[in-house]
Amino acid sequence: MRFRSLFFALGLLFAAHTTLQARTLIYAGRLIDGVAADARKDVTVIVDGDKIVDVVSGFQTAGKDDKVIDLKNATVMPGLMDMHVHLTSEHSKDSYNDRFYMNTADQTLRATVFAKRTLLAGFTTVRDLGDTDGISISMREAIKKGWIIGPRIFAAGKSIATTGGHADPTNGLARRYSGDPGPLEGVINGPDDARKAVRQRYKDGSDWIKITASGGVLSLAKSGENPQFNDEELKAIVETANDYGFKVAVHAHGAEGMKRAIRAGVYSIEHGTYMDDEARELMIKHGTWYVPTILAGRWVAEKSKEDGYFPPVVRPKAAAIGPQIQGTFSKAYKAGVKIAFGTDTGVSPHGENAQEFVYMVEGGMPPMVAIQAATIQAARLLGIEKETGSIEKGKAADIVAVPGDPLADIALMKKVNFVMRGGTVYKQ
Repeated sequence: MRFRSLFFALGLLFAAHTTLQARTLIYAGRLIDGVAADARKDVTVIVDGDKIVDVVSGFQTAGKDDKVIDLKNATVMPGLMDMHVHLTSEHSKDSYNDRFYMNTADQTLRATVFAKRTLLAGFTTVRDLGDTDGISISMREAIKKGWIIGPRIFAAGKSIATTGGHADPTNGLARRYSGDPGPLEGVINGPDDARKAVRQRYKDGSDWIKITASGGVLSLAKSGENPQFNDEELKAIVETANDYGFKVAVHAHGAEGMKRAIRAGVYSIEHGTYMDDEARELMIKHGTWYVPTILAGRWVAEKSKEDGYFPPVVRPKAAAIGPQIQGTFSKAYKAGVKIAFGTDTGVSPHGENAQEFVYMVEGGMPPMVAIQAATIQAARLLGIEKETGSIEKGKAADIVAVPGDPLADIALMKKVNFVMRGGTVYKQ
């Protein structure tokens, strides 16, 4: 009886300690919550641990143990999400030589810098759509464990390609070095290979499947738009992905490649440069998401003007494809295609992801809708909208802020001056 009484008393003390833990009160002069059509003024967001426990009008009086973060002159919003990044690389004139001079450890250590830069730019969640040697998967776990600083990562691991296609890692190499990569390296030919490649991604610990259904800009191959998977291969990938609980993201510039992929049941189309009316209609019919990556298109188009920046086989593709994506985005938005924010950062420099907002607004999307594309809409694409993507009671305390009003000047999204992820402040 004495022991039971002691344990009961200790339990009461523990409960009291838990109840009295300090909260964080964020005073938001303006709040974009991710779901409402309009911003609210003078709001207190109350954070306890790693969760938002309440959102109340006015500036609530703090208790003696509460911490107050004064953002009365700022706009507070949910942590931003980029649905297309490559944290393990950053393009430069030397990128094509990196694989010969950098070890996996070198690439990983460099990627930690890119991850931190991404988080401090306000992006608390990213979908990494293609790497080498499983680096993004290891980084995902290292961030969860607190070993390194970075955003929450949903990783696809190695992209799946066909022989010679975009994401065949041996493109452009001399024959004596190129070999014959297979499903382990993410290169397939035929339905059986396709199934094995998906299962290998499962074994690796990937969260998503990424395939390259058309040619690409930066690969050392001639076409940037030809279809590169047949219907049987696509069917095998999607069916196997469904068996293993994966969703499939698809790099596609050419219309035929993306239409085959949409009919096969993929979940998102990346880039979509030459999307035609039929492709848009199919995306609306099937509920397929579109991740535009205007920033990457604009960036490669600009770099294509520099002599010697790209290899000769890449330069004409960059000049032709890059300028098209913003126009495609405009048509897709007007047609009612579901759009989530994504940049393909790693092509462009890490930390500059928010430039995409400027291009989206230039392309005809209202500022609030663009911000929602990077918050609640991106969360819906990932299937985590019940956990994050908006500032609401019970959601994860992923919160960022910018000075002034980004609804009046969308370029302010590039000036994030407060970052909280999971209740921890990384920038203030």
